[in-house]
Amino acid sequence: MKMRNLITFAALAAISGCIGNPLNYRDEPLVAKVEKGMSRQQVLEIAGEPAMTRTRKAQPGTCFEYVLSHEGERQPYMVSFNDRNIVDHKDFRTCTFWDEQQENAKIPFYMDPGYGE
Repeated sequence: MKMRNLITFAALAAISGCIGNPLNYRDEPLVAKVEKGMSRQQVLEIAGEPAMTRTRKAQPGTCFEYVLSHEGERQPYMVSFNDRNIVDHKDFRTCTFWDEQQENAKIPFYMDPGYGE
């Protein structure tokens, strides 16, 4: 399992420079049908197994990471679940990015080391 995650991470890193236009993917079942409040099982029925599943660090829960493809372009797409396995966020970003955003939201602006730069 660790090897699969490592390979998936490497693949996602390799395609990070090949990000496509999110509008190309709006009709994909994952994008069009998955909504906040859905269960993990409902997401799996619509989108199938993700490329990677991550445990969230900033908030309890998990995150599914998918890679969408369109005319040779690749686009990351994530679906985040709370600790009850209910969708609480989806985005054309990676799980790592979402986790970092949530972690940064916990830091008051005046304590942010980059504040004032």
